[in-house]
Amino acid sequence: MTHPLPADMKSQIENSVPRLKRLLPRFRKLRIGVLGDLMLDRYVWGNANRLSPEAAVPVVDYVSEQDCPGGAGNVAVNVAALGAEVQVFGVIGAQKSSRRGDGTKRIVADAAGAALHASLRKLGIGDRGIIADADRITTLKTRIIARHQQIVRIDHERRDPVTPQTEEKLFRILVGALEKLDGLVLSDYDKGLLGDGFADRVLNAAHQSKVPVFVKPKTSRLYAYRGARVIVCNAKEAGHYVGRTLSEEKSVEEAGRALLPHFGCAAVVITRGGQGMTIFEEVSPRHLHIPATSFEVTYARVGKPGIDRGAAGRQVFDVTGAGDTVLSVLSLAIAAGAPLSDAALLANTAAGVVVGKLGTASVSPEELAGALDEIHV
Repeated sequence: MTHPLPADMKSQIENSVPRLKRLLPRFRKLRIGVLGDLMLDRYVWGNANRLSPEAAVPVVDYVSEQDCPGGAGNVAVNVAALGAEVQVFGVIGAQKSSRRGDGTKRIVADAAGAALHASLRKLGIGDRGIIADADRITTLKTRIIARHQQIVRIDHERRDPVTPQTEEKLFRILVGALEKLDGLVLSDYDKGLLGDGFADRVLNAAHQSKVPVFVKPKTSRLYAYRGARVIVCNAKEAGHYVGRTLSEEKSVEEAGRALLPHFGCAAVVITRGGQGMTIFEEVSPRHLHIPATSFEVTYARVGKPGIDRGAAGRQVFDVTGAGDTVLSVLSLAIAAGAPLSDAALLANTAAGVVVGKLGTASVSPEELAGALDEIHV
């Protein structure tokens, strides 16, 4: 049972849902670039009905497996699922080069990289901005799943920085594509691609081309991403940046205000799991809190009552893929012309759909429209 809402707040919500639904068809006209750490997520499905006699672990009888893009690739999948045209930029591993008939070197993606290319192409995602580097391996995360629960995850990866030569080659490819993009998403998983210097060059080039940049940073980056349109981080990451745990509303507010000049960005979005998300803009002295998605949802500026925290319904938890969904939907909505408040409400609603799915996942326009219809005041 929720507390009664003020009339002006009810009017806000009633007006926002039709507006957000009208926004969805605009996504099909957008061209979005995604630059970041590419991975292959492999899911191995099986049945577990007995324990191993060798150790106290379940024996999983193999049933099937599935490959899908992970890391920055999952961001691209989320963007493409909502209808936008997507171009991916990044680095994968390569097998040892061989010689062509004319004596020139031929670089071939490693097995995981080839599977990633295939997964992206199957989804209609552009992969011409992906470079295969014989000095690296494609990050592969293999999850063993039985009875709808993850038993274990096995990672194959390298975290050392890419070579200056590979970085320069990727930068030239990206700059050549910027003028055709409506937005650029930087997805940093701290695998060695988005170092501070490279991130700074990318932000400067995007600024010159008037392309807004949306970033989900990693805590190892101290002052990269200056000039980004929006920085998205979770509460743990935000707390790391400001050197304290964000345990109450006041600490979240102080952290958000501190992160604006820290990153030199226009806006900061702090995702807070079951507590929704809080938005800070450079141009506004007041922050905006959006509660976790529920069948009865409101969003209100500080000082106005929200929903009863005990209300039943969907809640946004910071689980696999939810952060990627928030970043993707925020980027699309803002690139389509929505104000940050509307973009954040839409992203929060999309994340509420995704957390109901097992593993990395995306949301379709139909699912998102349906979730918006479930928002009542």
